[in-house]
Amino acid sequence: MTAPFLGPDFLLDTPSSLRLYHEVAAPLPLVDFHNHLDPAAIAGNRSWSSIGEIWLEGDHYKWRAMRWNGVPEELVTGDADFRQKFDAFAATVPHCLGNPLYHWTHLELKRYFGWNGVFGPETADEVWEIANAKLAEPTHSARGLLHQMNVGYVGTTDDPCDDLTFHGEALRDPDLGFKIAPSFRPDKTLAPSDKGFAGYCRKLGTAAEMRIERFEDLIGALIKRLDHFITLGCKASDHGLSELPPFSSRSSSDLDDILASALEGDPVSSRDEADFKAAVLIELGQAYRQRNIVMQFHIGASRNNSSRLLEGIGPDTGGDSISDSPVAGPLNSLLDQIDRRGGLPRTILYCLNPALNEVMVTIAGNFQDGSEPGKIQSGPAWWFNDQLEGMERHLTQVAQMGLLSRFIGMLTDSRSFLSFPRHEYYRRLVCRIVGHWTEDGSIPNDTTLADGLIRRICHENARDWFLQ
Repeated sequence: MTAPFLGPDFLLDTPSSLRLYHEVAAPLPLVDFHNHLDPAAIAGNRSWSSIGEIWLEGDHYKWRAMRWNGVPEELVTGDADFRQKFDAFAATVPHCLGNPLYHWTHLELKRYFGWNGVFGPETADEVWEIANAKLAEPTHSARGLLHQMNVGYVGTTDDPCDDLTFHGEALRDPDLGFKIAPSFRPDKTLAPSDKGFAGYCRKLGTAAEMRIERFEDLIGALIKRLDHFITLGCKASDHGLSELPPFSSRSSSDLDDILASALEGDPVSSRDEADFKAAVLIELGQAYRQRNIVMQFHIGASRNNSSRLLEGIGPDTGGDSISDSPVAGPLNSLLDQIDRRGGLPRTILYCLNPALNEVMVTIAGNFQDGSEPGKIQSGPAWWFNDQLEGMERHLTQVAQMGLLSRFIGMLTDSRSFLSFPRHEYYRRLVCRIVGHWTEDGSIPNDTTLADGLIRRICHENARDWFLQ
C-alpha cells in the first residue's frame, strides 16, 4: 500500500516510531539556538505582502535550485516582481524530487497555510491566493509564525558592532511569548589580510569606545562588546572557520606587529594570519568559559567561489560549497590550547564536510572533562547535510562514537521565518531511527528509556544550554 505524500505518519514506519513522534517528540517546544533571522523583523513584528516575498527574498537554498533549473538571475535575485519569482520557483519545485527542498516546501505549505496539494506550475495560482490571504492575518506575522511552530528560543547571529537595539526592544516586550537572544560572531577580526580589516577595527573601536592599536586592545574591545551582548541575553558565540590551517603560538609583540601591519593596510602572510586567528580564538575561548557562553565553530565552508555572484549580488547568495581542507590537526591543537589555558567552554563543532563526521565526533570526545554531560558537541548536520541521509549518518556516528543521549539537537541555520518545519523533519527521522532500534531488538523495549532519549535530543539538552 502506497503511503500518502507527507501524511501524518511520514517517515514513521514502526509502531514504536509512531508513538515516539506523536506522543513524545511532536509536542515539545523548539529551541532554535542558531539561525540568521532578522531581529528587526521580530521586534517590529514584520508582515509580508506575498508568499513570493517571504519565500524568495533571502533564501539561497531556493536560489541555488532555481539557477540549477535554468532560471535567469532576473527571476532569482533580480528586479523581477515576486509573483514572477514565485512562478519561476513553482516551475523548479517538480524538479526537486530527492532534494530536501521538495519536502521542506510542502511541509511549509502544510504547516503554515493548511494546504495539502502538490506544488508546481499547475497549482501556483491556488497557492498564491491561499498563502497571501493567510499572510495578511496577524497569525502570519513574524511573531505569529514563530508562535505557530511552538518556538521557545531564537538565537540570532550578530556582529560585535551591532547595537542590538531590536534585541533590547524584544527583551522589554512582555507580550513576546518566546526568548530571542543575540549570538556573538566576531569573524571580521579573524582575517587581518582582508582589505576591510582596518576599517572594521575602527568601527569596533567606536562601538567599544576605545582605540585599537595593540593586540590586547582588540581583545579588550571584543570582550567589552561580548559583555554588552550578555546584558541582552546572549548565550552563545559563533565563528565561521572556512579553513583552519596549522598555527604557531606567537609572542605579544609579534601579534602587535601583525595587527599594526593590518591596520596600515600592509600585506599579511598566510602564516601570520593563521597564528593571529588562533590567538584571537584562544583569548575569546577563555572569555566564553568565564562567562558561561557556548562557543560554536562552523568549519569547512568554501565561500564565495563564484566571483560573478560575489561581485554582482554579494556574499551568502548561493556561491558556497563544501571544503575538503583537513581540519583534525589544527582543530585538536586549537581546542587543546584553549583547554590548557583554563578549560574549554561548552563547545559545538559543526563540519560541512560529511566525510569528516567521524573526525568531529572523536575530536569532541577528546575534550570531555567530566564537568558536565556532553560539554563538547559534534553539532547537528549542517547546511548541505540537513537532509535525511546526512542527518541519519551524523546521528548514527554520534551514537556509535559518542553519547547520542547527550546530543544537543537540531537547528534551522536559516534566514527564513518559514523554515521551522525542519525541526519536525529531524524529529520524525530521530523517532524512526530509535523506533527501528526498539523493533529489531537493538535496544530494550522500554518506553521510559526510549522516551527519555527522544525528549533529551529533541528539546531538553538544548533547553538546558540555552534557556537555563
